[in-house]
Amino acid sequence: MWQWIHKWASPKHFYRVSTRGAPWLWGLALILLPVGALWGLAFAPADYQQHDSFRIIYVHVPSAMLAESCFALMAVCAVVFLVWKIKLADIVAKVAAPFGASMTFAALFSGAVWGIPTWGTWWVWDARLTSMLILLFLYFGIIALRYAFAREHSGGRAAAVLSLVGVVNLPIIKYSVEWWNTLHQTASFSLTKAPSMPESMWVPLLLMMLGAYALFGAVVLSRTRNEILRREHRARWVRALITDTCDKEH
Repeated sequence: MWQWIHKWASPKHFYRVSTRGAPWLWGLALILLPVGALWGLAFAPADYQQHDSFRIIYVHVPSAMLAESCFALMAVCAVVFLVWKIKLADIVAKVAAPFGASMTFAALFSGAVWGIPTWGTWWVWDARLTSMLILLFLYFGIIALRYAFAREHSGGRAAAVLSLVGVVNLPIIKYSVEWWNTLHQTASFSLTKAPSMPESMWVPLLLMMLGAYALFGAVVLSRTRNEILRREHRARWVRALITDTCDKEH
């Protein structure tokens, strides 16, 4: 098991595997997202209460789930980096943070747009919305903290610590609608319960979520590869890779 972990922790091995895996994820995202969006926004039936305004669910829910999943990934990477000093974990956490911040902003913005016709206001300081706003600030803080140090390793350690501190916000986001009285509705989609929506509504939502996670994986793999090349530019295997690429181009 430790040999397998050590192998995958190697930037060289990860770069080679991700080179083959990233195109498949890009292709999957390019198929699922347009199909899910077209189905949900154009062909899914209108909700009997919210009418067509409910269709923003196909953007809001995947964005919110990715915002939380990305931060959970960063927390796992923080543990691996702090405990086992695996630099690849720090690289993944670094490249995932901007994507997670953008998804958090997308979730907040789409939720505000959704709230205007549904609640009559674009913002309320309830537990779900406030905890999501805190998540956005945590992302900003982690990104800023990483670049606040002259040494990249020190910035990575500080960002990892803040990620571990901020992970306590995830269960608050998840269960806030159950612990407190909020305007925000309960989960629209669950892996443990049958969907409350008809199939013509939840299937495109499922496609959007799968496509969003494929996009997340593709972005993280692609940006991780670029970051590996930047950090390992003096390594012999990187020089050989660049030389081989230049020879093929000429």
